[in-house]
Amino acid sequence: MSASAEKYSKRGVRTSYVSTVIGISLVLFVISIIVGGSFALNSIQKQAKESLQADIFFKPEYADADIKQIEQELRSWQYFKQVKYVDSDQAINEIKGLDQDPSDILGILNGDIAIPTNISFHPKEQYADLEGMKKIKSELLAAYPDEIDEVHYSEESVSDVNLGFKRFVYLFGFIAILLVVVAIAMINNTIRLALYSQRFLIKTMQLVGATSRYIRKPFLTKSILQGIVSAILGLGLFMLLVYVTDNLMEVIEITLSLELLLILFGLILLLGVLISYISTWFALNKYLRMKVDDLY
Repeated sequence: MSASAEKYSKRGVRTSYVSTVIGISLVLFVISIIVGGSFALNSIQKQAKESLQADIFFKPEYADADIKQIEQELRSWQYFKQVKYVDSDQAINEIKGLDQDPSDILGILNGDIAIPTNISFHPKEQYADLEGMKKIKSELLAAYPDEIDEVHYSEESVSDVNLGFKRFVYLFGFIAILLVVVAIAMINNTIRLALYSQRFLIKTMQLVGATSRYIRKPFLTKSILQGIVSAILGLGLFMLLVYVTDNLMEVIEITLSLELLLILFGLILLLGVLISYISTWFALNKYLRMKVDDLY
């Protein structure tokens, strides 16, 4: 009978261990989505900011060869992600790729070429705001006062990109904090329930003279292993989600570099171990302080 009871007890412990690992893995999967989502959001924000375009128009008497020389000089400036020389034919071809009829634009100057040779540029992320674009414009006009006629960009587009992402970041941050708090609470409850089934074992060890440190050691060691295994499973689910999403959503390019993935892996691994360890520690202390009659 005792052998049967022992076998049943071991089976219960294994079941409890597996269910705890699965529970923690799912919660860490949610946290991975939150952290990975913040990395992806930064990537999308960077792409949006660096897709902003401004155009440098030159005075009519300035030769194309001189404009190309300025283009080469601007490539060394710290403000630009990309600098591109655009001649008149290229400009017209780009207009033809738009929905607007090219004849409408050409008609502005009675059939003459409405868009002269120019240089277009995309700013780096840190300069892709109203203040940064104004600084770039003033620097260009100061460096080439006799050559540049106008530096044109849409202030509305620059403002919309920055304001839109700022609002989204605040909303995402609030939801992320809320979900992380809920996730930590769920892990804590999962571990408490797992230890609840072993409360009599903990108290029996204590009654036969085992020290608190001796009792804690196997449980805390197991909690570290649980955290590691759960983190690996949670990250595996996250990577599967990223792979599926990347293949289904081709419109948005979500890039996570190897460096970001390593940071994410380290962070989730650390969170899994710490939360599991701390929750186990406090749950053990609760049962160690309990009286025998309170266990029932």
